Amino acid sequence: MDFSVLAPEIVVLTGAVTALLAGSFSPRNKQWISRLIAALAVAVGAGFAVAGTLGEPETVFTGTFAVDTATGVARAIICVATLLVISLGGRELTGTSRESETYSLMLLSALGAMVMSGTSDVLVLAVGYLLASIPLYALIGMGRSPHAAEAALKTYLLGAFFGIALMLGVAVLYALAGGSTYEELSTELTGAPAAAIAVGLVGVLAGLAFKAGAVPGHFWIPDAAQGAGITAATFLTTVPKVGAFIAAYRLLSSMPDTVNWPLLIGLLSAASMTIGNFAAYFQTDVRRLLGWSTVSQAGYLLIPVAVAGQSALALPSLLFYLAAYAASNVGAFAVVAATGRHEVEDYRGLIRTAPWLAGALLISLLSLVGTPPTAVFVGKLTTFTAGWDGGLTWLVVLAALNTVASLFYYLRWIAPAFARDPAAPRPRVASDEASSTRGWAASTAVVAGAVALTLGLFAGLFWPWLEGSLAH
Repeated sequence: MDFSVLAPEIVVLTGAVTALLAGSFSPRNKQWISRLIAALAVAVGAGFAVAGTLGEPETVFTGTFAVDTATGVARAIICVATLLVISLGGRELTGTSRESETYSLMLLSALGAMVMSGTSDVLVLAVGYLLASIPLYALIGMGRSPHAAEAALKTYLLGAFFGIALMLGVAVLYALAGGSTYEELSTELTGAPAAAIAVGLVGVLAGLAFKAGAVPGHFWIPDAAQGAGITAATFLTTVPKVGAFIAAYRLLSSMPDTVNWPLLIGLLSAASMTIGNFAAYFQTDVRRLLGWSTVSQAGYLLIPVAVAGQSALALPSLLFYLAAYAASNVGAFAVVAATGRHEVEDYRGLIRTAPWLAGALLISLLSLVGTPPTAVFVGKLTTFTAGWDGGLTWLVVLAALNTVASLFYYLRWIAPAFARDPAAPRPRVASDEASSTRGWAASTAVVAGAVALTLGLFAGLFWPWLEGSLAH
């Protein structure tokens, strides 16, 4: 067993433990040591992840873990997104009593997402799911406010329910196939009863839907985004989704066509994007708006999952969309962290007081809509093409209509920020506006916005890297 193939996971795990220990023995005004350790761990992990995509696809550890393009890209997205979240949280977390614990929990949850993205075994999938989920409960409740406690309880209860569903599904599939690896599932389930396969598959997909923020496991997302701190909200709406979608794609690529799972995923996709968009219409709190936006984005991301193995564009479009969404979502949350304000109208006139933040907000939100030349535009274009190639024409048409509809609630946030009326009130930003808009969160917003724009403009340069095959 060559443990070097797990270098990204080993580095992130080491970083999580070291950051916690360093914080335990450092005074509160020196907790930056833990932040530095966590940042270095995910930065080095991203480097190892990119290097891991250069070899031939293979499965290791008796077929339970895949080392291929999807694993490498997912690892890189998870590590880079976590690094941006750590940077974003500099203003919120510095000097707090739970600073080192927050960094450690984020790295452990990121590790779980990395395991989910690379596993080719349903038992390891269950372990990765738990590792990605349990730290989130503590992250959400870390603020110890009434809203945080409510959000943490809701997330915990839903997570426990959908976790049980996932493990029940794993048990059923294991019993039917007589094995737990995806290779065994693809060969041994062909003669199994369709109803039994459907029960197992629905259970596993229910758990993954919770982690991805898709229907029916979406109810916790807006409450957690509002109740948790901005750092935790950014993390939970970004990083776990990467592992969940890659895990769903891998699993479905190995499932026999005994069950019409493309229709099931298509229905979940349609429900997620529609419910997410219409619920976002009525939000005035930008955190809840971004929470419901996360649900709608999950619907679009399910399109390539629904045509897994049926379109050559499915996997690369999913990987690119995940990277584009991560940059755009972090950018929008970073603006919220930099200003310290949560109501849409509080951003009125932001262009006059913090033009760089207003620009980052504009790019991030237009990217989430799917406006050219931003990254999510390329992601949506390619995922819609993959869905069309896979025969889900009705879903692509519905997704296009939802994209147009989503423009409304994003514009409700953009329009006040770019109001130039001299009589308009100044945006109600934090009292330390000068430092916050030039601090960690503001810098993260600008960097994330630049990444979202760069990925869109130069997508052709990155695309060949994403076109590798899954390891079997």
